[in-house]
Amino acid sequence: MSTPHRPRVYPPLVDIVGRGQVWPRMASKYGVENAIPPWKSSLDGLCDALDQASGTTCAPGPVERRDEEDRLAATTYADLPYPENQLVALAHTLLDRGVIDERELAERMAAVRSRLEA
Repeated sequence: MSTPHRPRVYPPLVDIVGRGQVWPRMASKYGVENAIPPWKSSLDGLCDALDQASGTTCAPGPVERRDEEDRLAATTYADLPYPENQLVALAHTLLDRGVIDERELAERMAAVRSRLEA
């Protein structure tokens, strides 16, 4: 009997999930009426760029990326709504493949948070 695959735990992603700062909650808190997060178009663009780079980088191809996204969104990140689960699942996949590393992700998250809180 085989053991089910357990996704690796990445502290920066655990931190994101733990904050509970999902778009519906944040939009309501700040009186934003747009149902689509402002970062969604950037996420879509990143996914498109990864799809175009398929085969030329260590990033997954389109089908593989979507399969991993679906698996992680349904399991590890099931408590997050869409599109937050898509975003975190993509980050998880890129970390797994070494496209980005935890330190770099944590630093970039800190830089963004610093700009937002300035």
